[in-house]
Amino acid sequence: MTPLPPAKPGETSPRPGWFARLGGSILFYTKLPLPSGWQPRFEGIAPLAPVVGLALGLGLVGVDFALGQLGMPTLTRSALVIGLGVWVTGGLHLDGAMDTADGLAVMDPERRLAAMADSHSGAFGVMAAIAILGLKTLALAELATGRGGVLVAAMVWGRWGQVVAIARYPYLRAEGKGALHREHLRSPQDWLLGLGLALAVHGIWAWRCPDQLLLVGISLVGGLGLALATGAWLDRCLGGHTGDTYGATVEWTETLLLCLATLA
Repeated sequence: MTPLPPAKPGETSPRPGWFARLGGSILFYTKLPLPSGWQPRFEGIAPLAPVVGLALGLGLVGVDFALGQLGMPTLTRSALVIGLGVWVTGGLHLDGAMDTADGLAVMDPERRLAAMADSHSGAFGVMAAIAILGLKTLALAELATGRGGVLVAAMVWGRWGQVVAIARYPYLRAEGKGALHREHLRSPQDWLLGLGLALAVHGIWAWRCPDQLLLVGISLVGGLGLALATGAWLDRCLGGHTGDTYGATVEWTETLLLCLATLA
């Protein structure tokens, strides 16, 4: 790939077109292959993460519907849907949540980033993964109606929360995958893209399922609040964000929103 020209003084660094960035976001955030001839670029892919989340959510809803038509029990198919989501994303966000949990378990703030950079998962990371997967599975199984809408909304809100965290909080490492995201982010238009997508999802949901307005409202308000609060809490604990905490923002926003939706 031909490198992009450097930015002039006082200008933001250039980035490729949206189609090339969409290809890069698919390769970065999932394990899905691209058709031949699609030339991906990775500069500025973060704003398209909610778009990828929407596509993944719709795909998982389709799998859930097919398994339900085959007569599979709700709890079993909920576990398969959550597990498939982890597989399709390559565990990217879950790994970040595990590393973040290991870092937050360290009492000395000066050593937290080093603990998060360790490739070996600690006890707190394993417990975080069990909690996330268990809560997601049980919450999804409890949603007798509207489970598809909540699942799609959770995947969009989680990734929108990541975009806000990239735009709003300092990046704590001198280099890394997260640094690329922050360097090519355009604020506020990039986080407004994901917000508009989330609002559109809830609008279509309310239009198609007027009997689920309470659930739509909980998902809308809860998703917005949780996406913002999760990133803010991690910033307060660490003084900024890393690529791992971006993943933790996605996972915990999804998990807590699914749990919150069971109140409806």
